[in-house]
Amino acid sequence: MRHLIDPSDLSVQEVDELLNLADRIAKDPKRYSEVCKGKKLATLFYEPSTRTRLSFEAAMLNLGGSVLGFASADSSSAAKGESVADTIRVISCYADICAMRHPKEGAPMVASRFSKIPVINAGDGGHQHPTQTLTDLMTIRSIKGRLGGLTIGLCGDLKFGRTVHSLIKSLSRYEGIRFVLISPGELRVPDYIVGEVLRAKGIPYEEVEDLETVIGKLDILYMTRVQRERFFNEEDYIRLKDSYILTAHKMQGAKPDMAVLHPLPRVNEIAVEVDDDPRAAYFTQAQNGVYVRMALIMKLLEVGEC
Repeated sequence: MRHLIDPSDLSVQEVDELLNLADRIAKDPKRYSEVCKGKKLATLFYEPSTRTRLSFEAAMLNLGGSVLGFASADSSSAAKGESVADTIRVISCYADICAMRHPKEGAPMVASRFSKIPVINAGDGGHQHPTQTLTDLMTIRSIKGRLGGLTIGLCGDLKFGRTVHSLIKSLSRYEGIRFVLISPGELRVPDYIVGEVLRAKGIPYEEVEDLETVIGKLDILYMTRVQRERFFNEEDYIRLKDSYILTAHKMQGAKPDMAVLHPLPRVNEIAVEVDDDPRAAYFTQAQNGVYVRMALIMKLLEVGEC
């Protein structure tokens, strides 16, 4: 039995195989419509989610399985004080696989130690979000045809953005990757990511505060929102929330084939006018999330052709 807690839980070869399966699913989803018949997915979401939770549910339903779970901590026994360890022990009796989102970093890891079923980290605090990263990798590869030899711009909240942390860890395993880290000083990438990943692997990177000065060199621009729920001080959030807003005017300085990604939800960091730009890939990215999660469920349950 395997879990997916951190992006590095899958080797580069396994990631490539998973993305190949996701590509095949995208081309012929009906072929996989019954591979999880009789299987149950539990979605344990201790904090709000739209895309991640619903895409997991859609993935399992598309595979012919069924879904049970809760959409907030208030509607679970966590409100009564039940521990994550006890919750997963119980859920292991009801389901075959579990996707967990939790505001506390490391909670899915704790769950995996007590679980009798595969646990998928669907986001833990400001730490990691491996299934979003697989979605990002599928989107980048489908647009660029490769995952190496790219200049990746990460813009916005790079301190609390778990999608950013996971993407850096994953892309750092491919050759020829360069990062441009665009954020206010207060929202820079955490030191542990810089030290343990970028510097440790000798990956070129630069940290800047101005998007317009670097947008012309980017192959991928990964926008993120400033996350209100991660701030302890409302004044700091209000001061930083509009640090970066991508507009049609700013897009004029980008490469003709640069792709714009965003894990969503967006607030106002991408103007609606950008949606009509053919380089806007964030809604395609959301669709890819279903295919990737279908492939991952198949792999962890060892069903179908995986």
